[in-house]
Amino acid sequence: MLSASDVMQLIQSLIWLLAGVGIFIVGMNFMGEALEKSAGSGMKKLLGKITNNRFSGVGVGAGVTAIIQSSSATSVMVIGLVNAGVMTLMQATPIIMGANIGTTITGVLVALKNDYFNMAMYLLAFAGVMMGFVDKEKVKIAGNLCSGLGLIFVGLNIMSSEQAFGNPLVETMFTNIFAVINHPLLLIFVGVIFTALIQSSSAATGVVITMVGTGVLPLELALFIVLGANIGTCVTALLASIGAKANSKRVALIHFTFNVIGTVIFTAIIWIFKEPAINFLISCFPGEDPMSLQMRVSLFHVIFNVTTTVVLLPFVKQLVDYSCLVIKDKKEPEKAHALKFVDDRLVSTPPIALLQVKKEMDYMINLVEDNMKMSFVSLQTGSLENAETISKNEAVIDFTNSALTQFLIKLSVNVEQSDEQIIGSYFHVLNDLERIGDHAENFHEIGEEMTAKQIRFSDKAQEEIKGMCAKILEMFEISKDAFENLNMEELTVLTSLENEVDGLKKSLTANHFARLAEGNCKVELSPYYSSAVAGLERVADHLVNVGFSIKNPVGSQKQID
Repeated sequence: MLSASDVMQLIQSLIWLLAGVGIFIVGMNFMGEALEKSAGSGMKKLLGKITNNRFSGVGVGAGVTAIIQSSSATSVMVIGLVNAGVMTLMQATPIIMGANIGTTITGVLVALKNDYFNMAMYLLAFAGVMMGFVDKEKVKIAGNLCSGLGLIFVGLNIMSSEQAFGNPLVETMFTNIFAVINHPLLLIFVGVIFTALIQSSSAATGVVITMVGTGVLPLELALFIVLGANIGTCVTALLASIGAKANSKRVALIHFTFNVIGTVIFTAIIWIFKEPAINFLISCFPGEDPMSLQMRVSLFHVIFNVTTTVVLLPFVKQLVDYSCLVIKDKKEPEKAHALKFVDDRLVSTPPIALLQVKKEMDYMINLVEDNMKMSFVSLQTGSLENAETISKNEAVIDFTNSALTQFLIKLSVNVEQSDEQIIGSYFHVLNDLERIGDHAENFHEIGEEMTAKQIRFSDKAQEEIKGMCAKILEMFEISKDAFENLNMEELTVLTSLENEVDGLKKSLTANHFARLAEGNCKVELSPYYSSAVAGLERVADHLVNVGFSIKNPVGSQKQID
């Protein structure tokens, strides 16, 4: 029977233990966010390598997870990309497999813990805090990385201290618990529940490794908890798939199935061949020092994920077919409009999210260009055959502008300074593209109204309008190339063309009034002609902003109406 002082001591030890776990998770988040920011371009390159090659997919999954230190976050990102239609199930499945390999890095780091290493990590954490006071973005990111890595080991040391797992009462408590919960299936269940609660298999595995290192948890029991942790990490992806399209739910199911199959295989092996399996791990890291004990668990975690990937990689198609069999396609209610490349689940990975926003804006700029070309036909000839297409495109342009603006606001909450500048630039470009779309609609309406009134510009006026439209289309190609391909080579040509358009506005307006004075133009055409010329000049200003956005977040400094 425990005395009151023993109970109090036990409660204090458990608080220490929870504090250690909390600091460990905070450290992981710090380090993951810092790695993500510092390796943003690396993540974009990795994503750009996504093909139908399975081995490439595994490499991408492992690489991205190694950067952001969370297989759950990678799974959520993949679900977002699949939901946006950017990635197929065949491409997503190997990435999910690779994510499980990438997450083993944390376990290896945890197992390396010793007194000298701990001291170095403490100093690193302190150095990271000091670097946070430097007013340079890159130094701050490096500081967060150092602080995060240091906090991971601070948390681990609190967990393994005398006040936590080092307390004999705690050791006795866990010994009694695992004397009851010693069945493999129960231990797997414990791993599933614990990981699902803390939403991190890396943190759960880190706690298990620490418990083995302190002697609180026997190795043969720890292995089953690690297996359960790999299933528990699927909970985040399963939750993220709620409300998503059928393919996104299939990604979550494949992730879950992959880990369940691996767990079943390894449970059978360890259950039947427990002694040879344990002896193999001991032979790899002989000795009874904490590091050797910990490295055995870490090695098992690596072997589990690598072996499961090797075994199941040839069966990617079968896993995809199975997911399609379980989750049927449902006729979803048609949405008036939807983004093609962007999904809200990508907010947690800004580098990837910005890559997808860029694709969405490239699509938007092509719609705006199509509308501009069709509206010029309406303006110059009075033809109304493109009226329906222009209207549909304009609705998509307006929706894309609104939806992307809202997405960028969410994304801007926690990004590095360089990404803030990109987001700021995108805000301006979206506004410019939307305004160009409005002008295109206005040009079409001018042609529509003139057709309804059965009036046309004089041959000379039509020739002048046609020439000005040609300059605008020339500018459009340069601006689009600059924005889509970050091509600065012809920006000076763009500026020169804008100056020509400004000059055309003045000369065409003067020519128009001269024709009115000479009686060669009807007065009722005046508002249409003036509106068209003024609108074309404003489009030129917006196009300069779009082109120069790659050099200056706010594009041109020129004020436009």
